[in-house]
Order: sequence, then C-alpha cells, then structure tokens
Amino acid sequence: MDLAKALQHTRRRLVKDLGGKALWTLEKTIARYSTVGTSPFLDPYRFSWAQTLERHWRDIRTELDTILQLHDQIPNFQDISKDQVAITTDNKWKTYFLYGFGYKAEGNCERCPETTRLIENIPGMTTAFFSILSPGKHIPEHRGLYKGFLRYHLGLIVPRPQANCWIRVSSEKTHWEEGKSLMFDDTYPHEVHNETNGVRVVLFMDILRPLRFPGSLLNNIVIRLVRRSGYIQEAKRNQERWEQRLGPSAASATAD
Repeated sequence: MDLAKALQHTRRRLVKDLGGKALWTLEKTIARYSTVGTSPFLDPYRFSWAQTLERHWRDIRTELDTILQLHDQIPNFQDISKDQVAITTDNKWKTYFLYGFGYKAEGNCERCPETTRLIENIPGMTTAFFSILSPGKHIPEHRGLYKGFLRYHLGLIVPRPQANCWIRVSSEKTHWEEGKSLMFDDTYPHEVHNETNGVRVVLFMDILRPLRFPGSLLNNIVIRLVRRSGYIQEAKRNQERWEQRLGPSAASATAD
C-alpha cells in the first residue's frame, strides 16, 4: 500500500470510527422512543406486512430459484459493501440486492417483479436483498450500525437439519423456517452459522424502527445523513457496476 492509499485508508477508518461512536451515543434516545421494545428478538407479527410476505413466500421463492441459476455471478457481500471485510472475506456469503439504503437496484428488481411489489408496500423498508449462505459459512459475532432500524428475515431455503443452521442474538439462539418470519435488533452482538451441507437463503430487510415523536424526526435526519455518506455511495456504485456487467434483465430486453 503506497502512502496516498495508506492516508486515504486511515482517513476513512477515522471517519467511520467517529461516525459510529456518534451513532451509538444516540441509541439510548432511540430506545427511549421505540414503540416496539428493544429486546434482541421482536415479534414480527406486530407488522401486518409480515403475514403478507408469509402468504406469498412461495412466489418469492420461485423468483429466487431463477436468481440462483446465476449463483456464481452473484457478488459477495464485501464486493458491494467493502466494510463487510471485517466479518467476511470468502465467497460463501452472496447478496442479491433489490434495495440498499433506499436506493433501488433497477435491473435486479426487474428480475423479481413480485418480490419487488411486495417489499415496496412495506412502510419504512430501506434495504432488501436475498442473503445467500453457502454450506459451512460462519459469520462471526458483530453488531449493526445503528438502532434506528429493525432487521427482518423471511426464510426461503433452510437446509436440514434446521438446528444446525442458526442465528444467535445476544444470548438467544434460534433457527429459520421456510415461509416464516424472524425479526431482531441487530445492534445486539449476533452471529450466524450454517453448519449443514446445504445453502441457506433468506429475504433480508432493514426497516425503520417505529418511534414516537421526536425520536422519529431524529431518526429520519440521521438516516438521511448516513444515506449520503461515502460508504453508502460507494456501495451504490459497486452495485450499479455489477448490474451493468450482468446485462439487462429479460423484462428490459423484451421492452426494448
């Protein structure tokens, strides 16, 4: 690494560390105004859209099956979001983005019209992608960026034995079920293991945490600032480059 790159790397790490600390100082305020509690796992059925997704999970799975035919071309998480190298550096965690921090992946969404229709009807949805874990993948303990979000998973492909494919949030451990919802607060330390011989896929979403005023106003301001950050903009550019390499969707080709 030459001097210029070293200085750039140091500056980016400093901004990230200071920004992360600033966000973490807001967490007590955000927690105070939360209308859904602050436990590690939360009840997804407080949100009517969770049941809607479950009713349509097989439609989502059908679109996923088509996407998985491109498995080797789907980018690793760290290829899109460079910061993920802190928790993953191999090719065993692939991500097919539909939305990232409010930015729509147009080509990817065209390949999954029903999934896109469903997620776009979810209030506060900011990020949505298919999270694809290969056999043997371990995501080590880490914590999320900011408490202003809730994380949601819809099980789409869960290999057996189910007990060997699990997630731990704080001290609580559970596993996914196909067609079922799971919601948690990712600011608690959490880790994931796929200790099976099969691939695990969930529809992964971040939604805005429901907050009373003025917490909701503060949350919107913070998220707007994060959305404009260099990290998010870099991930957006990486996603756009990948979509260009993949080429137009069938829907786009037909329209042309």
